[in-house]
Amino acid sequence: MQLRLAIIGFGVVGQGVAKILCERKEQLKSRYGADLIITAISDVKKGAVADPQGLDPSALLQHLETHPDLTSFPAPDRGWDALTTIRKADADVVVEVSWTDVKTGGAALGHLREAFACGKHVVTTNKGPMVVAPWEMLEAAARAGVEFRFEGTVMSGTPVINTAWRCLRGCEITGFSGILNGTTNFMLTRMEQGLTYQQALEEAQRLGYAEADPSGDVLGWDAAGKVVILANTVLRKPLKLEEVELASGITEITPAHIEEARRACERWKLVAQAHVEDGKVMASVLARRVPLSDPVAGVMGPTNAITFRTDLLGPVTIVGAGAGQKETAFAVISDLLDIHATLVAKQA
Repeated sequence: MQLRLAIIGFGVVGQGVAKILCERKEQLKSRYGADLIITAISDVKKGAVADPQGLDPSALLQHLETHPDLTSFPAPDRGWDALTTIRKADADVVVEVSWTDVKTGGAALGHLREAFACGKHVVTTNKGPMVVAPWEMLEAAARAGVEFRFEGTVMSGTPVINTAWRCLRGCEITGFSGILNGTTNFMLTRMEQGLTYQQALEEAQRLGYAEADPSGDVLGWDAAGKVVILANTVLRKPLKLEEVELASGITEITPAHIEEARRACERWKLVAQAHVEDGKVMASVLARRVPLSDPVAGVMGPTNAITFRTDLLGPVTIVGAGAGQKETAFAVISDLLDIHATLVAKQA
């Protein structure tokens, strides 16, 4: 079965999807029967192009190596904004990977609403809509009778939501805790190795783990957004971003704090957690000292980890990549293959 894709946002993740299709398009087709074809791209900075016959992902990437945008890329249609692309593109699936705003939902919120209104399936790695309006998004997709996947919104391509929804089906998940931000975990690892907070931050920025404005990571907002998504979709309880307890993130941890924890056989981590108490979700993202015997204590560098607390299996811990172009783009491909398999099964 062919799936035609309209990609909204062609930055790191969007180009990562194109790279995977360059490398594995035929393998995905032969192994899974999924013929994934990009028919439209719209990016607020790079411009927009569309072709119902398909856009060559290799040609797109090569073009951007020598041009700042797509304005001169050959295509029969061009210049559409994101909403027009969603409406007019010859596409089955809207892949929303534009810039994220966890506090307002950003433009992505309108993109998803438009896609559902047009009866198009959606795959997104954008946390914004699923933080600001998770139930609206889920209900809109259900009303439209379309498939909606968002695995890449939490822990990149590491299958957290799918594990909870499928592999832990039958269990009651009562809470979770873990490391949901790779930037801060990398910084704490380097601080344990002797760097100050400022030195660790500068290194994280140099390596591309932290933005020029790192506040979303170091103050805990990024992790808090992921807690909101998991609370609403895995614990199935309403939780808003402003209800997540936050303090100063990791900004006040000093070498003295690191050494004090080391002497106590403990390690500092920015721990994101939520649990259900009297029918209500209690959630926080706080810097904590955790004993070395805790599974998350051994998770170092930009890696993420989460432990689900279940009634039948007890604690179940998942460790994996929490960021990265290839890793997040994989989440998109995995979700597209899942939608493909679902549609094939419905036709059977």
